[in-house]
Amino acid sequence: MAHFGLDARSRRPLAGLAALDIGCGAGLMAEPLARMGAATTGIDAAPENIAAASAHAAAGSLTIDYQCIPVEDLAATGAQFDLITCLEVVEHVAGRDAFFAAMASLLKPGGLAILSTPNRTAASWAVVIAGAEYITRSIPRGAHDWQRFFTPEELAEALTHAGLTPGEPAGLSWRPAKGFQMGSDTSVNYFLTAAKPA
Repeated sequence: MAHFGLDARSRRPLAGLAALDIGCGAGLMAEPLARMGAATTGIDAAPENIAAASAHAAAGSLTIDYQCIPVEDLAATGAQFDLITCLEVVEHVAGRDAFFAAMASLLKPGGLAILSTPNRTAASWAVVIAGAEYITRSIPRGAHDWQRFFTPEELAEALTHAGLTPGEPAGLSWRPAKGFQMGSDTSVNYFLTAAKPA
């Protein structure tokens, strides 16, 4: 809201903005963006995710443009967005340079990208790999390669190389009594914003 000078108390604060959710899955982020008024597009590489997202949006009477298309192919169409979200995706990307270049080209001048990803630390290995994949099995085994996790510095460097201006990372942590919390602890997971110069 602060980046675009919008009123967070408005019923539809993102009205007038075009938003893209990269790696949208079943629409967990795309739907709130649409409810907040953004003209929303969601893309994912898995057709089954797009089918589930489309069905859920239709059931909720939400208009979201879901597409099963790689980010590089969408960028080749010349599409551009004011706001891009890319949550828990970059750690799975193979062609990282091409991915970030495509993301940067999809962002309008003055636009903002918001990314989240696990950090590459002993704590993230313990939580994401050992805890979530092996102990609680809340994530399928082998879903993550800890060696492919970005540190905040590495992600900021990749975004800078793509022509974006990264902000300061904000940590995302989980506590049994309080659930997920934003804060300064980036040891397990973090958010990073990146702006495109106007």
